[in-house]
Amino acid sequence: MRNNRKLIYLSLLSALGIVLGLFESVIPLPVAIPGARLGLSNIVVLVTIVAIGYKEGFFVSIFKTVILALVTGAVSSFFFSMGGAILSSFAMILSHKFLKKYLSLIGISEIGSFFHNLGQVLVASYIMKTTAILAYLPLLVILGIFTGFFVGLTSIYVVDNTNISKERG
Repeated sequence: MRNNRKLIYLSLLSALGIVLGLFESVIPLPVAIPGARLGLSNIVVLVTIVAIGYKEGFFVSIFKTVILALVTGAVSSFFFSMGGAILSSFAMILSHKFLKKYLSLIGISEIGSFFHNLGQVLVASYIMKTTAILAYLPLLVILGIFTGFFVGLTSIYVVDNTNISKERG
């Protein structure tokens, strides 16, 4: 992909990730689980990993996390989000690189969802200096199964029905 075209795609995908993150921050969830989100902006991260590249997907994940924290003023939850973003990005990148023959984007998204939740809980445990917070992980993982499925399914649709995946190279 030519550098100008890649920069345009990354800019648009980053902006879309931020907009989706803002949108999901105002959607009330039917369950009151602190830190639980739909993960809509992770659609953009997974599509970027698959269609453009691994380091670009990691960049979009980190960039959207920083900008969302600044725009929403959720600086206190920034470290939780960043821990989740880093772990889930690496997990999805490694899954795509080594397991794409065996896993669909739904499976890769499920792995990313698990590691995002794990990252958040590990950071929370470290900051709060207690391992008791780890008991919260199973609840997040159960919710993450549903959100990971939706993110993966939507990512398949985007990759299959846009020209972005044909631009890689």
